[in-house]
Amino acid sequence: MKFRRQSTQEVSVNLTPLIDVVFLLLIFFMVSTTFNKETRLEVNLPEASATAAVQETREIIIEVSHAGVYAIGGKALPGTSLEVIKGALSRVSNNDTSRPLVISADARAPHEAVVVVMEAAGKLGFSKLSIATQERDAD
Repeated sequence: MKFRRQSTQEVSVNLTPLIDVVFLLLIFFMVSTTFNKETRLEVNLPEASATAAVQETREIIIEVSHAGVYAIGGKALPGTSLEVIKGALSRVSNNDTSRPLVISADARAPHEAVVVVMEAAGKLGFSKLSIATQERDAD
């Protein structure tokens, strides 16, 4: 006996509702996400407009020129390395790290030159460190 097979229909899946759901989820996550500018660093630099504080006579003044040359007490140092600065600060202070240290840097001095002085002062143990500024002209 011959049985006739019933014709089979091709099975298909309708992807339209799936695509709609995915787009709705995408829109939901885009709307609910907050966007922050974390890569940008905003820095507000202070201006020195106050009057100068009373200065102690025991302070040590280290000067940094626009070329990155260091001087202590008006005498230029023979080099610009960290060890040279540490040695000169030790000699001038007589290893008294309680004395105030003032960094007087030219406005065009490289930032690295000022940081080297701060590092030398920190390694020697100076705790009273300040940076000299001049009062802004009134406009």
